[in-house]
Amino acid sequence: MEEIKEKVYDNTVSRDVIKLAEPTGNIYESVVIIAKRANQIAAELKKELSDKLEEFSSSNVADTLEETFENREQIEISRHYEQLPKPTLTAVKEFQNGEIYWRKIES
Repeated sequence: MEEIKEKVYDNTVSRDVIKLAEPTGNIYESVVIIAKRANQIAAELKKELSDKLEEFSSSNVADTLEETFENREQIEISRHYEQLPKPTLTAVKEFQNGEIYWRKIES
């Protein structure tokens, strides 16, 4: 996943609902778009983390020292992903910056 260019707040921030609704004209549509993008980001992060942790899984029984070393690396990787901003916050930031493409399907 590409690096986050701007700082994404990792805490609660008050948002202007009217400005959030401006791109779509409807706050509910904006929220749905943000939620779908957040799900995409979460899936990407989960896949990345699974791929990195998969490198450590082995069918062979390792020595205790090797196992401890691998656990430390796994812990460091997990900590890195825990410190990343939540997918919802990243999606809101992308939406506000106009970085999300969406289209309305007409019947």
